[in-house]
Amino acid sequence: MAKPIEVRLIRSPIGRPEKHRKILVALGLTKMHRPVDLYSSPQVLGALRKVIHLVEVKEKS
Repeated sequence: MAKPIEVRLIRSPIGRPEKHRKILVALGLTKMHRPVDLYSSPQVLGALRKVIHLVEVKEKS
């Protein structure tokens, strides 16, 4: 079973490639510092790997 994770947008997508901005919107990260709860599926982890320099990821227990 996929573990829950909390993701926050900590760096602005302004000036980033359009591809990165679309990934952030698809993950539900539209506002700075607002947490989004996701499950660590392979699709989500792959998307996070592409924008890891813009986000902060924490495991939830």
